[in-house]
Amino acid sequence: MFRPPRATKHRAASEIKKKASETKEKNTRMKNAVAILCAGGPAPGINTVISAVTKIFSQNGFQVIGLNGGFKSLVSDEPDFIYLDFDLADNIYSRGGSALVMSRYKPTDKEFRTDFFERYNVKVLVTIGGDDTASTANRMTKFLRSKNLKVSSIHVPKTIDNDLPLPAGYPTFGYNSAKEEGVKLATTLYEDARTSGNWFVVSAMGREAGHLAFGIGAACHYPMIIIPEMFNKTPITFDKITRLVVSSMVKRRLMGIPYGVAVISEGVFHFMTDQEVINTGIQFTYDEHGHPELGNVSKSHIFNMLVQQRLKTLRIKVKSRPNELGYELRCCRPIAYDLSYATQLGLGVYELYQQGFSGCMVTVGRDGSVEPLFMDDVADENGKIKPRLVDVESRKVQQIIQNNLHYVTPEDYKGAAKFVDDPQEYDFMKILGWKASEPIKKKAVTTSAAKKVAAKPAATTTVKKKVVAKKR
Repeated sequence: MFRPPRATKHRAASEIKKKASETKEKNTRMKNAVAILCAGGPAPGINTVISAVTKIFSQNGFQVIGLNGGFKSLVSDEPDFIYLDFDLADNIYSRGGSALVMSRYKPTDKEFRTDFFERYNVKVLVTIGGDDTASTANRMTKFLRSKNLKVSSIHVPKTIDNDLPLPAGYPTFGYNSAKEEGVKLATTLYEDARTSGNWFVVSAMGREAGHLAFGIGAACHYPMIIIPEMFNKTPITFDKITRLVVSSMVKRRLMGIPYGVAVISEGVFHFMTDQEVINTGIQFTYDEHGHPELGNVSKSHIFNMLVQQRLKTLRIKVKSRPNELGYELRCCRPIAYDLSYATQLGLGVYELYQQGFSGCMVTVGRDGSVEPLFMDDVADENGKIKPRLVDVESRKVQQIIQNNLHYVTPEDYKGAAKFVDDPQEYDFMKILGWKASEPIKKKAVTTSAAKKVAAKPAATTTVKKKVVAKKR
């Protein structure tokens, strides 16, 4: 019996394996596919969204592709991706972090290309990220339309900063989990301050908006919260931030309380000039454009150093220590709220795709209703998605500022004069350029209205607002 040479036999087996692989890839390409990418920084719940999208699309006959490296992989000659299935999705849904490698890479319009969508028959592009990711996804949507490619582009709003312009009361997924983790750490700091009789100066993440810092500070009853939105009447400077912290320290001294914590949103740096930052005296490294590289230094160290310098000038003996709240919040395990919310968002992506929507964010109402929020409707003239800032004039925020923060007021000038030469310089309202606050007025409820509410079941007192959205 004739036997082929071993090399020939191996070559034949290799060819068969290669053809089988090519046939499998060809069959895979023939199936409709959904591509998922994650960009920006991590947030609790990313894996939950990936899991929900994978499960709902795969059970409806789609091939699910997970892109590593965000948009960079999508425009690359050699895209880095994996196929996602039920087993992987079921294994990651409750974990922190992201099963897909993330990237902040933002391709230019010239880098956009169609070959990946065409080669793998991608019908849906799911982007998970914040405002920068949403802005890039919006540009990508317009590019695909210009090439007459029928790809539905749907964005899932993710960020611990809670600064995407969703409808009022709608959080971004990840925010509540990050806040919960932050509060655990922040309450420990407050207990340490009380135990040691000292102060902590805390910096919390938040690129432009102060949602996270305010949320953590309010939950922990911190006597001073400083966010960029508070400077709506005056420019942000380190001098003003320092005086606000010292104002709280002086007020607590007058109250007989020698300890405390001040939390400052790192977003204040976003509104400062390079010269303002350089004038702190901190030794920075600089990027190729000559800008200080703020990511290489601790923001809380800067704030605390300036506070300590001011205290020494005033000869006020108060010890304070810096502490950063940021990276340790981004990859924590999502709490139950975000596990449910992120799942609803992921499932909502398929619902919007079925209805023919594209170029939008997926939103989920309290009643579980899924609605599109078109990115063009929340973008500026340059196509950049506008951030949602803290409404410092809202009743919710003013309630905390007026009743829970501690700071020098005109009534404290006489007592404060023991610590500072000019108490007016440390008057909270004057520092911010605000008018003296009026007490928050409670909304009066008429007797007849109260009777009507009491007479109806709780479920009937909620008015559901129907949102009519047009397909685009």
